Amino acid sequence: MNGPPSADRRRWVLLTVGIGTFMSALDGSAVNTVLPLLRRELHTSVAGIEWVATVYLLVVSGLLLPFGRAGDLYGQKRVYLLGFALFVAASALCGLAPSAPALVALRGLQGVGAAMLFASAPAILTRTFPAARRGRALGVQGMMTYLGLTTGPALGGWIAHTFGWRWVFYINVPIGLLAATLAARLIREERGAATREPFDLAGGALFLAGLVALLVALNQGHAWGWTAPATLGLATTAAALLATFVAVERRRASPMLDLALFRDRTFAASALSAYLNYVCVYGVVFTIPFLLVQGRGLDTRHAGLVLTAQPLVMAAVAPLSGALSDRVGTRPPATAGMLVLAAGLLLLARAAAGPSLAAVAAALAVVGLGVGTFVSPNNSALMGAAPRARQGTAAGVLATARNVGMASGIGLAGAILTTYLARGGTQALVPGVQASLYVAAALAALGAFASWLR
Repeated sequence: MNGPPSADRRRWVLLTVGIGTFMSALDGSAVNTVLPLLRRELHTSVAGIEWVATVYLLVVSGLLLPFGRAGDLYGQKRVYLLGFALFVAASALCGLAPSAPALVALRGLQGVGAAMLFASAPAILTRTFPAARRGRALGVQGMMTYLGLTTGPALGGWIAHTFGWRWVFYINVPIGLLAATLAARLIREERGAATREPFDLAGGALFLAGLVALLVALNQGHAWGWTAPATLGLATTAAALLATFVAVERRRASPMLDLALFRDRTFAASALSAYLNYVCVYGVVFTIPFLLVQGRGLDTRHAGLVLTAQPLVMAAVAPLSGALSDRVGTRPPATAGMLVLAAGLLLLARAAAGPSLAAVAAALAVVGLGVGTFVSPNNSALMGAAPRARQGTAAGVLATARNVGMASGIGLAGAILTTYLARGGTQALVPGVQASLYVAAALAALGAFASWLR
């Protein structure tokens, strides 16, 4: 298949990548929803079952950059198909897991496959679509992500209640096989650079170890205490490993992460604003359930309905914003999205102190409008700023910014909220939520400035 892909083939590739993206997002949100059921069925502790979600996050985050680089060297299609094979096989094995430790280990294997999918998908779309249609394609991928996140909790709960928790994993098998079959037939094979450049195994190991240490510190810091020896020790270890990684990469002829990418202002500003966007989003994801369940007395079902306002608006807006960025450029919609996000966070902080659930839902919708407006143009700008031979690396950077932003947002919001609760008890819940939202709004404003700098 030489030459550019036809319009029909491009649409089929977009559908294929969209199915894989939807499946991955659906799986993560559905599994998190059924963790209490898993704890009861597998007879383990809350701390033990939390590792079902935590190990997946750690493995995915640590391997995004190495697999993005592997795609540059050996071909994105090859990495993508291997990712599907691992994800589908691990999903089936997760459904057969006899114990909690076995399920944790198999979720780690599932995370390896997911990292391959996440690291390859944006690069495949960027390579398949011309620059004039890149934003629209990445917007549709974003829409599929948000649809998976939106439907995951309800669908996962229904599947677990109707068929048992194991089917939450089994459902990935037919979806994954369909998407893998389409990918094998429709995605163009492209030669990597394996004959010219070696894979930087030492750089990958340093990055994996450093990022995992950082994420564990961010993920567990609010539980252990931010000044606890374990938290400080992991943070120090992470800083040392990541500093060593940067020093090593500077001397490599074929680095895992080409630091020259960050000399491009568009690439650097897009990566920074993506990170800040996800810090803000996951601060909301962490704090608002506390507000609704503990502060307003809602059950989890009704709280979930209120929370869907954000991802539903995100799913509706993302492809429209992507299409707009193809016409007017990436900077105006991305910057406007971050400003709307900042405004939505301020509205949400005000609504947190009032009695109206409608006001909370409306503010969440404004947050979703800002995020949906921002993500597609920003992703298009970052991927477009990377040379063709570094598309996989760029996709790995983008996905790593997302995952580290998620962990940072939860860690920051958790630190603020737990500080308020420790000082004022349950009466300080609303002020603590408001404080975390005000900090997030300031970070969103900083993200808007970074976005404009591109």
